[in-house]
Formats: sequence, structure tokens, C-alpha cells
Amino acid sequence: MLRKVFGSAVFGVEATTITVEVNVDSGIGYHLVGLPDNAIKESNFRIAAALQNNGYKIPGKKIIINMSPADLRKEGSSYDLTLAIGILVATNQIQGDDIDKYLIMGELSLDGNLQPIRGALPIAVKAREEGFKGFILPKQNAKEAAIVDGLEVFGVDNILQVIQFFDTGEPLEQTIINTREEFYKNLDFPEFDFSDVKGQESIKRCMEIAAAGGHNIILIGPPGAGKTMLAKRLPSILPPMTLHEALETTKIHSVVGRVKEHTGLMAQRPFRSPHHTISNVALVGGGSYPQPGEISLSHNGVLFLDELPEFKREVLEVMRQPLEDREVTISRAKFTVTYPSSFMLVASMNPSPGGYFNDPNAPVTSSPAEMQRYLSKISGPLLDRIDIHIEVTPVPFDKLADERKGETSVDIRKRVTAAREIQTKRFEDSSKVHYNAQMNTKFLRQYCKLDAASMQLLKTAMERLNLSARAYDRILKVSRTIADLEGVDDINGSHISEAIQYRSMDREGWLG
Repeated sequence: MLRKVFGSAVFGVEATTITVEVNVDSGIGYHLVGLPDNAIKESNFRIAAALQNNGYKIPGKKIIINMSPADLRKEGSSYDLTLAIGILVATNQIQGDDIDKYLIMGELSLDGNLQPIRGALPIAVKAREEGFKGFILPKQNAKEAAIVDGLEVFGVDNILQVIQFFDTGEPLEQTIINTREEFYKNLDFPEFDFSDVKGQESIKRCMEIAAAGGHNIILIGPPGAGKTMLAKRLPSILPPMTLHEALETTKIHSVVGRVKEHTGLMAQRPFRSPHHTISNVALVGGGSYPQPGEISLSHNGVLFLDELPEFKREVLEVMRQPLEDREVTISRAKFTVTYPSSFMLVASMNPSPGGYFNDPNAPVTSSPAEMQRYLSKISGPLLDRIDIHIEVTPVPFDKLADERKGETSVDIRKRVTAAREIQTKRFEDSSKVHYNAQMNTKFLRQYCKLDAASMQLLKTAMERLNLSARAYDRILKVSRTIADLEGVDDINGSHISEAIQYRSMDREGWLG
């Protein structure tokens, strides 16, 4: 007897429906075909034990299972439940008249309990698109899948519940989530707040400008100056995620199984801080069976690279294309996957191997040649994609001892959000540009026009400070953001002057 049940495979951040055909015939043997990986091939042992421990069995007949489309690689243990239910229905151990209306996924333990799966959200999206009535999956993933409207989602603990649902009609508890209510309920602020930062007013201003325009930023300063502390607080001043951004971000984290069990939808912007020993595959994504990397997990959030020169040069260089295109494409012989990677890059570094500026009184000193060799680990093309360079100096004792609280993240976020709203309106007709940091040459000419005095100021600064040619566009973009924060239409000399200060690493001999 031939019966069909349905599962799903995830490639990139999209799902593909898999038809599991189970054919039972006279004879003996268990044959699983359709390009399954080892985890799926081993499933017959888990299925046999789970069924036996719940009063059922795999009969001694010839069972052929085909996972269609047969030329598509399937991987992971999440097909256990799909295969088990298919076998039970095909061997007439249970009824399954409506089984083709449901998509079934789950990993089985030997006692029949279900373990969580990866990619529940993209699978649920695909199930709704293809007109399935419901999605049966482990309870740990139910909230994540229930974000999708128009699809009945049933979270189960044990295979016995699924068997009784199809065989005797015993109802399953449906997981229902009001997506908008869930989203706005979780729009709280991270634990880190800018009011905790003592002093560093100029750096806070820099971070506000970076957040308002989506600009990449690098912080340069000695150990203990507060670079990491400031970077960790950047997400708290970024505008709240839109519902679309939250769904997009949750989808990526779902693929790698990083969505928390008690929260269906990610409402806070991600903050990723990989160690400097990370490989290029772990950073941008890839592998034999491609998975999202850190830059995709940072999508719609912040990627913080602490001690930037300590990262391998080839690791940093692979970020150049994703920083420009806001997505990363991974190609293999038989398929290509694309992961979104629109993130803010925040980097920090010491000015020298010893960690201190060229100061004879510093605990550890380095020669100018050593400093230059250290800084040269970061390539010009990568620096070209970082809009703001700022030097961070240590906080004096009197400010550290000051008990007064600084400005809160909530207050800063209001100004940032107002500036972003101006940019959203400005670029409403563009599908690829949403904020100032993404402006191309056409938009620079259109929205960053300078009067004669401002143009002369910029020209003089570039000549006297020996600013590189690549600094020109970046200064204009940052100036546009500063003007947006002030709520003015035209860029003036004060905006240009402030933006010029934020190009430290473009100055020849900036270390003295």
C-alpha cells in the first residue's frame, strides 16, 4: 500500500516541501531513498524503538520510502516523525484520511518524545503558501511557527498524541499567537543603557550619529577607555524593529535553531560579538551544507568586532562584498543560497600592539613603525566601508567618581528614531536605500548639496589634513545624518566640520 505524508527542507532562509512516499509490499527489508544524509538513514533505529515503546511496531515487510524531490539533498533528524507516521498509515496500523492536509516534522527520542527542530518559521511560511491546513511539530517550536497567520499549529510532546489525533480523532491543542501583540509586548530595552557610561560625551554623540544614519563605526583607543562598553549599548538607541524586520530576523535565527522556546518573535535587534579566532566560513556563512554566518545573524542589528587587527586578514576581507551588497550569496555545485546581511558594523581596536598611544609615560610603548605595521592589518578597502573613525580617550577620575546619571538610551533613541523617519520618507521610492549610509552617488548629488562656503571648508580640510579621496563621500553621508538629527534640510558648515572630525584614520600621520 502506498501513502504520502509531507515534511519540509530548509535551504538558505526558504523552505521546500518534501513528499515522503511510503510503499509497503510483500517481502522483507527497509529501503530509504531520495538523497537522505546519515542522520536520516539512522532514523529507522529511533523510529523502531519509539514505536515499540508506545505499543506499535515496524512490520516485517518490504518498506520502500522515497523522499521527493529525489535529487534534493535532505539532512537532519527532523524527519523522524514524518517517516514514523507514514509507516503507521501505510501499514494500516492507524487511520490517516486527512494526513495529506498536514505538514509533520519532529525528531524522535527512543521513548517517543519529540525534540525541537530547526527552521520552524520558514517551514510554517511555506506550509501556508502551499495551502496546508495545519503544521504538527514539537511543542518547543510551536510559538515560533504560530507567528504565521492562517495556519493551524499543533505543538506535541509525544508521538502518541499524533497517532491518536489521526487514528481516533483526539484533538490536539492548537497554539495561537497574536503576532502584533506578541511583537509590541516584547519591545523592551536591553539591559545595557547609555546612562551607565561616565563621561565620553563626544563618543556618545558619535554613536548617536552612527545609529541615526546606519553608519559603520570604528573606535580607537587604549585598554579600559570604554570601547566595548559603548558598543554594547548601541542596540539600545537603534530604532525599534518593524514587524517585517522582526519576522525577517526571526527567520534567520530559526534556521540555525537560535530562537528561544518561550518567545516566538524576536523583537530586539541582534547584537553579535564573535571572537577574533573566528573562521571566514563562520563569519559569512557556508560549509558543506550552508548555514548562516555571524553577519547574517546580525541582520537588522549590530556586528561588533572587538580588537579588529587581531582578526585574520582573509576573514575581514570576505566582509567587503556583504557590507556593500547587504546580502551574501553562497554557491555550491548544485545550488546557491542567499542570506540577508544588512547590519551595522562596530569595530574597536587599540592604536598599537602595546595598547597605548605614542606616549613615553604609558605602561607599554610601541614605536611609530610598530604602530603602523599593526594598523596596516586592516585593509584600505575595508576602512573605505567604515564611515566614522573616532579616537576614544580614557575617562578622568573626577568623571568616573561622579554619581550623576548620564542621558538615558530612551532619550537618545527618540532623536535617532526621528532622524530615521526623515530618511524613510526621503528614500520611500527606493527599494534598496533606506537610510543615509546606503546612499549611492545619485542620492549623494541629490540630497547632499553644499553651498559655496561649505564646499570651500571641505576642500580646505581635505588639503590641510591630507584626507584621502575615499573620505569625501563618507563625510557627505555623515553630514547629511547630522543635519537630519537637527531636523534641517540643508547641510551647512557646522555639519561638515563635525563630520570631518570623524575621519581619524584617513589623516596621514594621525598617530603623530
